[in-house]
Amino acid sequence: MHHVFLYFAAVRGRVLGLAFFGGWLLLGACAGQNSGSTVSPPTADGQGAFATKKYRNLFREAGHTGPEITAKVAAAFQQLFHGDSASQAIYFPAGKNQQGPKAYICDVYHNDIRSEGMSYGMMIAVQLNKKTEFDALWNYALTHMYIQKPAHPAAGYFAWSLKRDGTPNSESPAPDGEEYFVTALYFAAGRWGNGTGIYDYQTWANKILTTMRHQPLKTVPTKSGTQTIGSMVNEERKMILFVPQGNGRNFSDPSYHLPAFYELWARWGPANDRTFWAAAADTSRNYFVKATHPQTGLAADYADFDGKPVKVSFNPNAHYFAYDSWRTAMNWSVDWAWWQKDTRQQALSNRIQAFFASQGIANYGNVYTVDGKKIGNSHNTGLVATNAVASLAATHPPAKDFVQALWQEAIPDQPGERYYDGLLYLMSLLHCSGEFRIYAPSKIAG
Repeated sequence: MHHVFLYFAAVRGRVLGLAFFGGWLLLGACAGQNSGSTVSPPTADGQGAFATKKYRNLFREAGHTGPEITAKVAAAFQQLFHGDSASQAIYFPAGKNQQGPKAYICDVYHNDIRSEGMSYGMMIAVQLNKKTEFDALWNYALTHMYIQKPAHPAAGYFAWSLKRDGTPNSESPAPDGEEYFVTALYFAAGRWGNGTGIYDYQTWANKILTTMRHQPLKTVPTKSGTQTIGSMVNEERKMILFVPQGNGRNFSDPSYHLPAFYELWARWGPANDRTFWAAAADTSRNYFVKATHPQTGLAADYADFDGKPVKVSFNPNAHYFAYDSWRTAMNWSVDWAWWQKDTRQQALSNRIQAFFASQGIANYGNVYTVDGKKIGNSHNTGLVATNAVASLAATHPPAKDFVQALWQEAIPDQPGERYYDGLLYLMSLLHCSGEFRIYAPSKIAG
């Protein structure tokens, strides 16, 4: 959730498409792309990195050496996690409790702590084998963000925004935080093994995932007023919601769709929910096609269940390709890299990269109408980063130019970019270097 800061809601925050770039004809997916069916995989596990255990290193493919790549990733982590607190870092130690050290990721521009950033920080830490930082973030999240009172309508969720003293700006959750918390915890169980108490990572992943699907709909007075909060999914449509309360239950956010994660939950999560998450992965693959424009490949921040952009009063960018939307291409491209179950994702990456190349790869904007009219002129590192990740699925020659554009970007250090752009930058470096990997828990309940 990003950029529109409201306490009552978690906010930021087709058949044949033709595009020309540099003399190359870029074709969309094959006929029948809108039929609503995904491509049937040769095996249940697909042919991507989950099955092969091989992860593409786009930087190495572009000619960069192993030591250069390692140094670039290490420098970004060092600056964003342990750099100067006034001008570089977004990771801040926050004392200790009986569970050990605590730390938080801060949106330094808005001066708050968000479940999105905390969960992204944990994912980065587990990918880089930084257990100390991971445990400190998780300890803080459970101590200050997790809503424990059984009568509260959001019990079992994480408050999406806190003040820096740990008190909530909002007592409501945002699904993008829970989704990354769950998957980071499963990876921690796989990489380091389960500990005890709050560090029994797999038990906590299962607990959060169960709440996400099965939270009962309750209307209860809270400090933020009377709230009606339920599960984070639309059960009938097998789709993640924008938020699990209020009007947000009536639409989705394309950038919240993470089929690469849902496939893992369908294998590792609570047994009774695995069929649901497998179906949700297919739903999201179809949703990417419905929610993206057939010529530009752009999706809106918020979209209806049929993929059409949604307008809301509290976010003027909701129906535009804006800050949330930057992540959508990353999501479908990682799904392709890990599973290779839907070739339409290759066409989607070609399409969106062709659009941004036509805008000028060094100076395209950051906010657009979904049909391609520029609204925002900033050339943000976060969007440069996720456009590079799209190269994991892209099949056209310009893909290498987007990878090189990320390589040339500096680590974000401006107040308005350190947090969101910085996190997307670092995660994208991991994706593009083949170092954002799946770590399976050693014991999976049957």
